[in-house]
Amino acid sequence: MSDVKDRMIQRAAVLLAKKGLQGTSFTEVLEASGAPRGSLYHHFPEGKDELVLAAVGYAGGRAMAFLDSLEGKPAADIARAFTGLWRLVLAKSDFGAGCAVVAVTVAAQSPRLLETAASVFRDWRTRLSALFVTGGIPAERAQGLAATMIAACEGAVILARADRSFEPFDTVAAEQIAAIEAAAGKRREGAVASASRRSI
Repeated sequence: MSDVKDRMIQRAAVLLAKKGLQGTSFTEVLEASGAPRGSLYHHFPEGKDELVLAAVGYAGGRAMAFLDSLEGKPAADIARAFTGLWRLVLAKSDFGAGCAVVAVTVAAQSPRLLETAASVFRDWRTRLSALFVTGGIPAERAQGLAATMIAACEGAVILARADRSFEPFDTVAAEQIAAIEAAAGKRREGAVASASRRSI
């Protein structure tokens, strides 16, 4: 992939997170990426939808890479890192950016765009769930806790952007971390009780 195309995809992802799908224009992508005007349809002959698909894939891939870096950590540390990632997005953008995947989900009319966004969210849930299991969460609870954490973080980002304050985000994040700690603690208690029974 060319540097120009890479820059266009990356800038489109940033603009989606800041301005939403309808607010992201080809002109702004070109200006933000420094790409020549003629490069647009050269790299994305199908137009805006093709660029948005690539941007959603890029945003989803970055989050997956971050989740992969948490492999082997305790579940509570994973929860802190995941919520911390979204807090960092808010901090770096001065409450101006959210999630590019959400931006596409709430505004897209194209089934292809919606399915791509859905696939990204499914991948995040699956990976986070697997990390929770290896981090000490009971397998039967991991999927639900992973879905809840993603949904809670996305909603908390919206609340924080509207309020221009970390207070609502930090409140939600603390509740999510506490839930993960409690679930991991119950698994440890169960393991200890099982070991005790075997020793009797």
